[in-house]
Amino acid sequence: MYIRILGSAAGGGFPQWNCNCTNCKGVRDGSINALRRSQSSICVSADGKQWVLFNASPDILSQIAQFSPLQPQAQIRGSGVAAIVLMDSQIDHCTGLLMLREGCPHTVYCSDMVHQDLNSGFPLFPMLKHWNGGLMHKTIELETDNSFVIDGIDGLRFSPIPVSGKAPPYSPHRHNPHVGDNIGIRIEDTRSGKQLFYCPGLGNMDDRIMTELSNADCLLVDGTFWSENEMSESGVGDKTAASMGHLPQSGSGGMIELLRPLKNSRKVLIHINNTNPILREDSPQRQILDSENIEVAFDGMDISL
Repeated sequence: MYIRILGSAAGGGFPQWNCNCTNCKGVRDGSINALRRSQSSICVSADGKQWVLFNASPDILSQIAQFSPLQPQAQIRGSGVAAIVLMDSQIDHCTGLLMLREGCPHTVYCSDMVHQDLNSGFPLFPMLKHWNGGLMHKTIELETDNSFVIDGIDGLRFSPIPVSGKAPPYSPHRHNPHVGDNIGIRIEDTRSGKQLFYCPGLGNMDDRIMTELSNADCLLVDGTFWSENEMSESGVGDKTAASMGHLPQSGSGGMIELLRPLKNSRKVLIHINNTNPILREDSPQRQILDSENIEVAFDGMDISL
């Protein structure tokens, strides 16, 4: 299994265009040791030719430009993207579908709740019908034994797992959470038995998620915030990590503590907010992650399982 990190930042990217926090200012003027990052998305392949795109960020065109396997190959018009899987309906995870309109129709796998959001509050499905039929919806079922395969992607099996979180601010049920608003996904290479667990948004942990974390060979999990009150501490807002549907890395019950017992998995944080001090390569927080054998995803990172 081949995994490419197309984008590793949370919504807004890093630096965020309208932000002058210590991190964003520092990466612009070169005063901190940090890499620029685009908004979160990955792609996965069994053969290095046909790829499944997970989330379509507003930065998708520049991400494709940086990764030739997603570009046209022998054909006049085409792409290495065989299908698209949406983990939620957040703006920073689905707006890129508009940028891919010239390649429609696209097969899009998502839960019923995500499909509802993208037919109502942010009606991408109706809008894109005008481009060669638009988006072909494949429902991600969330009951027991819900794994699925994707045409053209031989050797990989996909198993969605509902996770806690929030629907986006535009959603008609923003304050009324439903199963399927957010998912994680287990991707199994049926030839080698290797497993990736991908979960860029996670509000809290439960037994099912802990089982997935324990069984996976590689984890790509929510790295949005270092601390619960990071937004206010950075002077950019008053929302907490929990109120935005994310589990911070530090503190009791945080991501570091939960990942610590997992000695046999490669552990990588993704979807990192521009305020998070782990973006600085030489920060004390980054040293803590290093001591815990937890990596920080970056754009262009390649992983093979």
